[in-house]
Formats: sequence, structure tokens, C-alpha cells
Amino acid sequence: MRRDMRLGLLWSFLAAATFGFSGTLARPLLDTGWSPAAVVLCRVTIASLVLLPVTVKALRGRWSLLRTEGRLVATYGAVVVAFTQFGYYSAVAHMDVAVALLIEYTAPVLVLGWLWLRHGQRPTRLTAAGAVVAIVGLLFVLDVFSGSVQVSTVGILWALTAMVGCAVYFVSSAQPAALPPVALAGSGMLLGAALLALLGLSGLLEMHGNTAPVHFREVEAPFWVPLVLVGVVATAVAYLSGIHGSRLLGSRLASFVALLEVLAALVTAWLLLGQSPQLIQVLGGLGILAGVVLVKLGEPEETVLEQPDPDGGRVLVA
Repeated sequence: MRRDMRLGLLWSFLAAATFGFSGTLARPLLDTGWSPAAVVLCRVTIASLVLLPVTVKALRGRWSLLRTEGRLVATYGAVVVAFTQFGYYSAVAHMDVAVALLIEYTAPVLVLGWLWLRHGQRPTRLTAAGAVVAIVGLLFVLDVFSGSVQVSTVGILWALTAMVGCAVYFVSSAQPAALPPVALAGSGMLLGAALLALLGLSGLLEMHGNTAPVHFREVEAPFWVPLVLVGVVATAVAYLSGIHGSRLLGSRLASFVALLEVLAALVTAWLLLGQSPQLIQVLGGLGILAGVVLVKLGEPEETVLEQPDPDGGRVLVA
């Protein structure tokens, strides 16, 4: 048991660290003129190709499961993969990586409201207190009180869009399903990539990129380096390690460890991009994280969010 705990923590730490690279790796591409949709398409396509052999192995010829769980796969591919990542990268194009991720991380509060309104699952006092703390923290991150920090309104709207997609992830992933979690991730990413490609070809999504070199502070790198890293490390490796970690730790402890993704995003954005949040935003970020922890601690054992969630924290998502 102790060995499983240690291994689970190691896998979950790896997932949080690798997920945290996502926005930092994408920002230089966005700065050179790549559209958010093009970055997401490349990221998801690379990750789906990496996960394809694992997905096929997990299905073991049971292709009918994809049809049986078609609604879940469609939700995962269209909303969790395509919609959420597009919203997050669009936010990153207008604001600091850590700030965008902190806004997205208020998703559990939105899920809380949905479960109350839709399913009548009244939150406990601890959960309600956590929601209030998280919302106040979000207000500090956005600096609505003093106005000393300039935060892009467009970036806020895109980050809130990503938050909605993240909330859908929590709700949909809690549904019981016969499809193995690795297969859900792999098939969902493949579907998400196909959907983004179709939207790009139809002209509904702006798809453009270039071969200009990218810069991480004073270091110059070819354009394909962050694309490969974000697809393989920040997506494929992150999802697989998150799955292993959640299976060994359970959804509650794994979701706490996943909060380290925010810290990883903050550190990597500071080291590689030179982005450092203001003190009021740091305090707000701590408030959001504390609020999410209280929300999680206050969840009753029978709540839908406490179903095993093998896909681990973001993505992520982020």
C-alpha cells in the first residue's frame, strides 16, 4: 500500500509538472503569429498519434465500446479537448499563463452550482465556504478592487470559456462508462483533432502558423520544438501519468496533487518567459487554491465528483 502511495504521488507529480508546461510552451508560438486554434490542432494531433497505440491496446478489439459510449467520446473530444484547450490558449495569447490557469481552476465552483441546480445536491457549509473563498480569490487575481494590474478583458472572457469547458470535463468524466480511460483520452483527442481540422478548413476557425523561430527569453529555438514538446510532454505524457497516478491515489487525493499544476505553470512561465504575477494576484491565486481545496474537502462521499477520475487534473489542459 505504501509503495502504491509513493508511486501514485510520483505519477501525479509528473502529471502536474508536465501539464504546467502547456501554456508556457504555446505562448512563444502565439507571439510569433500562430493562431490559438492552429496550436491546439498541432498539440492534439501529436498527442493523439502518440496515444494511438496505447488506445488500440486498451480497447483489445472492443471497437463497439466507441459506439456504445459515443456521446461521452463526442463530449470529451468536442468540449474537453477542442473547446477547452482553444479557450485556454486564446486566453494565454492575451494574458500571463498563470493568471489564465488560475481563472480556469475555478471550474469546481461552477460544477458545484450545476450539481445543486440540476441534481439538487446541496453543498455542505465547508463546500460553500470554499466556493466563496475561491470567488474572492478570483476577484483578487483580476484585481477588480484597486485596478493597479492591467488584465485583458478579452483574455478574461477566453479564460472563463476554458473554465466552462473544464467544468464539463469534471461532470462528464464522473459518468460511469465501460470505455477504458486511456481509450477515452486517445479517442477523444483524435475526434477533437478531426473537429478542429474541419472547422479550420471550413473557415469557421482561424488557422495559421509560420516557421519563424520562437524565443524563450534570450534563447531562440525552431518553431517545431515547442510543438513537439507540448504534444508529447504536456499532453500525451501528462495524460498517461495522470491516469496512473489517479488509479493509485484515488480521485480526491489526485485532484489535490493536481493543484501543483498552477505552481508548475507559474515557475515555468517565470523561468522561460519572464512572466511574474503581481503580489495581489499571488494572494488571489492562493485564495483560489485554498477555496478549491475546501470545496473538495466539503464534498460528500456520494457526490458524482467522487467517482474515480483516472484522467487526473487538466490538461490541463491546460
